[in-house]
Amino acid sequence: MQIFKEKEALQTAVSKLKSEGKTLGLVPTMGALHEGHLSLVTNAEKICDQVVVSIFVNPTQFNNPQDLEKYPRGLQKDLDLLETVDPDVWVFAPMASELYGEKVVSEKFEFGNLAEVMEGKFRAGHFDGVGTVVKMLFEIIKPHKAFFGQKDFQQLQIIRKLTEDQKLPVEVIGCPILREPNGLARSSRNELLNPNQRESASFIHETLLKSRDLFGTKSVNYITDWVNAQFKDHPVLKLEYFEIAEADTLKKINKKREGQNYRAFIAAYAGEVRLIDNLALN
Repeated sequence: MQIFKEKEALQTAVSKLKSEGKTLGLVPTMGALHEGHLSLVTNAEKICDQVVVSIFVNPTQFNNPQDLEKYPRGLQKDLDLLETVDPDVWVFAPMASELYGEKVVSEKFEFGNLAEVMEGKFRAGHFDGVGTVVKMLFEIIKPHKAFFGQKDFQQLQIIRKLTEDQKLPVEVIGCPILREPNGLARSSRNELLNPNQRESASFIHETLLKSRDLFGTKSVNYITDWVNAQFKDHPVLKLEYFEIAEADTLKKINKKREGQNYRAFIAAYAGEVRLIDNLALN
């Protein structure tokens, strides 16, 4: 395992790798690695000669300073975990100043509707922060392919638009959501849940599954009202939003159309921990 703290050293290694005709895959993370991240690394290993995992808690995508402060960190634990799946992985773990310089601020992007709904609506500036750091990583590392989990499906669609708009020569690959035994989508934030919250959070996935069942026979309004009613008196979880949207555009829908792919999206709080999930409906 090679660990890079400075971009110049990593770029030298990347240039040598590419001069040998090898392919490079990138798995961007904010650390606190779990089985979901490891599955991305495994997917990258299958089709790339070399995998780089970036570990960087990006300050500009947090609209809540307390959320940034509480975000779980543990570089050595992350490195030990990566060692178990790919001892030859490269790790890029820079300081904020290495990426941003003296001013840690976001670039402004025009992502349109993709950034105005759901996460964008509830987390002001979030996707500008995501776009900024992903663009930096793509330009510094210049991977052939980059791997992202579908748990953050809205983010995945925004990164695809980013690469298109900025003409970045990176193939963005979305990978399936990995779940805990109770159905909870694996997330670094799960480590902040107490045992009761963690078990209760299985209700999120259960609700999505039931929504998919209802989608075949019921209207969008019926399903939305049903979900809101399910969460109304839940003892542990507080619903922030539930939406059914077109998978490509993320536009919220009122009626289903033939030949269109749809997904259900949900965000809920367990105490102070915010959890998101989504599911293809057809």
